[in-house]
Amino acid sequence: MVGYDPEAKCVSTAEAAAAGSASGLVTRVLVSPLDVLKIRFQLQIEQLSSRNPAAKYHGILQAVQRIFREEGLTAFWKGHVPAQFLSVGFGAVQFMAFENLTELVHNVTSFNARDSFVHLVCGGLAACTATVAVQPVDTLRTRFAAQGEPKIYPNLRHAVVTMYQTEGPQTFYRGLTPTLVAIFPYAGLQFFFYNILQQFSKWMIPAEGKNGGNVKNLVCGSCAGVISKTLTYPLDVVKKRLQVGGFEHARAAFGQVRTYGGLLDCMRQIMREEGSGGFFKGLSPSLLKAALSTGLIFFWYELFCGLLCALKSPESTRRKEG
Repeated sequence: MVGYDPEAKCVSTAEAAAAGSASGLVTRVLVSPLDVLKIRFQLQIEQLSSRNPAAKYHGILQAVQRIFREEGLTAFWKGHVPAQFLSVGFGAVQFMAFENLTELVHNVTSFNARDSFVHLVCGGLAACTATVAVQPVDTLRTRFAAQGEPKIYPNLRHAVVTMYQTEGPQTFYRGLTPTLVAIFPYAGLQFFFYNILQQFSKWMIPAEGKNGGNVKNLVCGSCAGVISKTLTYPLDVVKKRLQVGGFEHARAAFGQVRTYGGLLDCMRQIMREEGSGGFFKGLSPSLLKAALSTGLIFFWYELFCGLLCALKSPESTRRKEG
């Protein structure tokens, strides 16, 4: 169902966008706490260890307890409004672009639109398109998730106005370069491995045993998310560090803060001060999030597309007429 299939084309571009938006919305609600944990870990300069007394966060359970104690349950959904705009917009643009790109490949080249390599390239390009469209919202989401108490930005409108007036319009695109560098292989590998795992599951599971299609989509998506996230994670850390540039005053309660001059400078400082392990801070909650979010994104997308196809089927039409 994911990507253009000339033999079973029943989802239009608009319907692909709608299914992508809906899948992003539902998934975001479920994985938001892991996203907040991941961002907090990525932005911490100090080593994530209980042996470091200056470190605010040591591990997942300790971080959950501390955030809950200091900021309350709602802290795990900080920045949820911009995050939902991000998820809905990203899902719509990504899947719409992916469907169009795979159809274009099928129509104007000799490649098979169902090939894993085609999904790798088209998935990366579709994600880059979606990233440019929603990058300002991603920056807002990161700022909200990163701030402690008292809040610097009480609401979305205040954040937009303050950032624009004090830092200029370019601040909404902080971290865009590492984001694009990371998102192409990350999203491309998601679609690539999802395609491969789906083909592998068809080979492993006999035709008469394919009733658990939704569970299969969830498992294949989760595995694809874990693999792709692990391979591209360091650039995600760099992106988050750059996105909170100019926001140092709100980070003081969390420990040390740093100012970075750009992508290369950020990478140099992390390597010099934190070592290679600094590029993998927050990997544990990030992998949990990747497994859940990617699995659920593909699960819900396939489910919503299946429902749309079922509603347009001749049997459904006849039932409505009857």
